[in-house]
Amino acid sequence: MSTIEDDQRPEDGIIAEPFESALSERYLVYALSTITARSLPDLRDGLKPVHRRLLWAMRAMKLTHDSAFKKSARVVGDVIGKYHPHGDVAVYDAMVRLAQPFTLRYPLVEGQGNFGNIDGDNAAAYRYTECRLTRTAMTLMEGLDEGTVDFIPTYNGEEEEPEIVPGIFPNLLANGASGIAVGMATSIPSHNVAEIVDAAELVLFNKDVTHEELMGVFKGPDFATGGLIVDSADAISQAYETGRGSFRVRGRFYAAEAEKEEDRDAGIERQKGGGWQLVISEIPYQVPKGKLIEQIAQAISDKKLPILEDVRDESDEQIRIVLIPRSRNVDPELLKESLYKLTDLETRFGLNLNVLDASGGAGRTPMVMGLKELLQKWIHSQIEILQRRTQHRLDKIAARLELVEGYIIAFLNLDRVIEIIRTEDEPKPVMMKEFNLTDRQAEAILNMRLRSLRKLEEMQLRQEKDDLLKEQDELQKLLDSPARQRTRLKRDLAALRKEYAEDTAIGARRTRIEEAAPTVEFSMDAMIEKEPVTVILSKKGWVRAAKGHVDLGEDGCGDFKYKEGDEAAYAVHCQTTDKILLAGDDGRFFTLGADKLPSARGFGEPVRNTLDIEASAQIVAMVVHEKDKQLLLASTIGKGFVAVTDELLAETRKGRQVANLKGDAKLSVVRAVAPEHDHVAVVGENRKLVVFALDEMPVMTRGQGVTLQRYRDGGLSDATTLKLEDGLSWTMGGKGDRTRTENEIAMWKVARGAAGRLPPTGFPKDNKF
Repeated sequence: MSTIEDDQRPEDGIIAEPFESALSERYLVYALSTITARSLPDLRDGLKPVHRRLLWAMRAMKLTHDSAFKKSARVVGDVIGKYHPHGDVAVYDAMVRLAQPFTLRYPLVEGQGNFGNIDGDNAAAYRYTECRLTRTAMTLMEGLDEGTVDFIPTYNGEEEEPEIVPGIFPNLLANGASGIAVGMATSIPSHNVAEIVDAAELVLFNKDVTHEELMGVFKGPDFATGGLIVDSADAISQAYETGRGSFRVRGRFYAAEAEKEEDRDAGIERQKGGGWQLVISEIPYQVPKGKLIEQIAQAISDKKLPILEDVRDESDEQIRIVLIPRSRNVDPELLKESLYKLTDLETRFGLNLNVLDASGGAGRTPMVMGLKELLQKWIHSQIEILQRRTQHRLDKIAARLELVEGYIIAFLNLDRVIEIIRTEDEPKPVMMKEFNLTDRQAEAILNMRLRSLRKLEEMQLRQEKDDLLKEQDELQKLLDSPARQRTRLKRDLAALRKEYAEDTAIGARRTRIEEAAPTVEFSMDAMIEKEPVTVILSKKGWVRAAKGHVDLGEDGCGDFKYKEGDEAAYAVHCQTTDKILLAGDDGRFFTLGADKLPSARGFGEPVRNTLDIEASAQIVAMVVHEKDKQLLLASTIGKGFVAVTDELLAETRKGRQVANLKGDAKLSVVRAVAPEHDHVAVVGENRKLVVFALDEMPVMTRGQGVTLQRYRDGGLSDATTLKLEDGLSWTMGGKGDRTRTENEIAMWKVARGAAGRLPPTGFPKDNKF
């Protein structure tokens, strides 16, 4: 690899050369080799060297689509022995890929035996499998014997191999390619041949065709495994215009056995009793079915999909993955969206039209092209192949005409020719001189068989000459006329399109392109089955949930058992879909999911196992979250504000700091504000009462708040909200559920922050509302 010649090398073989330059020079050679001879496909035939050599070796072994199968080991041995000096595993893996109908849209190898499956299982060893070329591969290699391409020596110079294969099958776009080189990569999806041909014809006869016109017939990828592409037409068009982009590919839900058409298209199979199940019939390209099912099962196990009961694989030759919902009330669309988000039922396939282009005359150069440029260069290569094939045939005709004309001369002068052959020691030069023959003509006459001297043969020769001259004239016109060449290419493309038409088994489009509706943002709460529960929290912080809305009795805490030394603190009715807010006296709020609480059959679990509540903090309130619900928050020093429960939800177990408290202050009041309430009542430890308008309180997400009542000694005892015209009510002591209401409270209504005055007669002695 060094630039130093052999005769300049020192005797000890050590070359003094800067390490950096030596390394960069060698790495550059390696990088170029990787790019041009391993990882990127050629624009003209869409093949990498290993695939081209595989097809060439199989053709040489006469493994055509109508021949008998032969062992894959024979093919691999020929390839690595004659053309591709690399590992047998790599060569066999490449051949397996060419044979897999779920990998290649139009397989180039037909396999017999275990060639792997869509579950992700590997193929059997090459000593067990057999192979032959497909009809598509034969179409791709048509013209190899017609002078259409150059042949180059193999790595050891013993054999020859074609530089490219010349067939008209548009393999680059039809089967796609993927590869990682040094500093660059390629990723080309497969496409529908009929659409490629339609787009190519537009480019063939209109060099000014617009990209929009091309995308009118060229819809986008057509994957071997079907599925759905859910990007917008604009996004797909933009990707093909620049040669770079990506596509969202989804599996398809389809229930062939459903009675109603809308159920079939939605993948829903109805069952007796109102139940139903979803059926996945197609999965995204390059997603192993086994891996997808494992992902779904894992999501169920991890409780990320609580609305899904089970997943079953009922596939045979056709994919059929059955999903059983938790209940008949589950929304099928929500289940689908959750699967798209949590599993590989939706993936992205990148587009990077990076190919080797040999049209510049400076060797094969990697280039990223848009669709129009790629089609133009492919058509140019096909026109060039057509010209070479035509010229090759013209040369063959000229050579044959030379012999035919010699034969005719011989027949016209048959007696003299025979006489020369019988009498002359060296008849060849005599014949050449007498009849003005070329060396080839004279040699051919001398090699004629006696049986060819019959009269019928002369007539056939004259007919053959006329036919050859006619064909020669047609071919010369074709070679001289670009318009005729384009027409001929169109005719060949039309024949190809007919073979791969949309109404044929191999040509029918598999991947549907349907722009998806905007993704519905769903939370895990949406997947929780809604059921009534009663949440109970004890004074020592043990939490549990009882099924149904249990009667909570006069004390509001119900009849539940507690651990020794513990007692009731809070109890609320809610649904399993609700969030429970716990407020600590340190001003921090925590969130619990009502569906995740332990059963009330036991004593529950300490809430501190789930939430990081400070050991010194005490829980002062438990509230059910409701959208836009307001809470009155007040601290022991008489400051407070109004908060909205939406802003109090905490995403982590550490909670959210809401009330900022200074010194020894504690959060002591957390009360729901009824929509109709318009005033606030505050009572201090000094037994002074103030009432002021609710709109004097700020609505905040976090802070210390404003002064509610001014104190000379002590602090705040309690605070509540009320509707002024209904008066101020409080619970009276003693037996029964008696309350007292004071309607005349104008004397206590002052501005916020006042000291206040003694409450009405009969106000509770504990200073609590």
